[in-house]
Amino acid sequence: MRVITGMARGRKLREPANMDIRPTTDQVKEALFNIVQFDIEGRRVLDLFAGTGQLGIEALSRGARSATFVDESSEAIKIIKANLEHCRLTGEVVRTDAIGFLKRCGKYDLIILDPPYASDLLEKTLKYIIEFDILAEGGIIICETGAEKTVPQLDAPYYTGREYKYGKVHLTVCGRNPD
Repeated sequence: MRVITGMARGRKLREPANMDIRPTTDQVKEALFNIVQFDIEGRRVLDLFAGTGQLGIEALSRGARSATFVDESSEAIKIIKANLEHCRLTGEVVRTDAIGFLKRCGKYDLIILDPPYASDLLEKTLKYIIEFDILAEGGIIICETGAEKTVPQLDAPYYTGREYKYGKVHLTVCGRNPD
């Protein structure tokens, strides 16, 4: 696992000792950032269910203004902090559950959702993002799911967009149209 491009390009990232955290593969990460490549620089990024922090770190490396990393695992929080330090990047690291965080956070331009595949957290998280009006106008949500899961259709001004398939992993682009 490494940072693909930007100011921290090539830096190896620390991985978990066990498989409680499922890091996104380099192939899927590269595809994800190809999708949002023009929507990163100067933006506020939320890496929810952050795990190792690699997706938010990649965004920071590519010029995101800020990144917030949220995970409820103490092991994940330690790994995220170590990876940020190793890459000489800074971000807000929050140990809490995703839903609790969404109830009190500000707006973000890019939200990356990579919840445990077998859970119902994706649907709940999308519901709360909309209910609490967390995504900025023109903002993007990238959902990483297992192949068997589909992202629900969202009501205007939100939308569920294009889906990309990479083996057993799907990326779905959602967002909020400008008012």
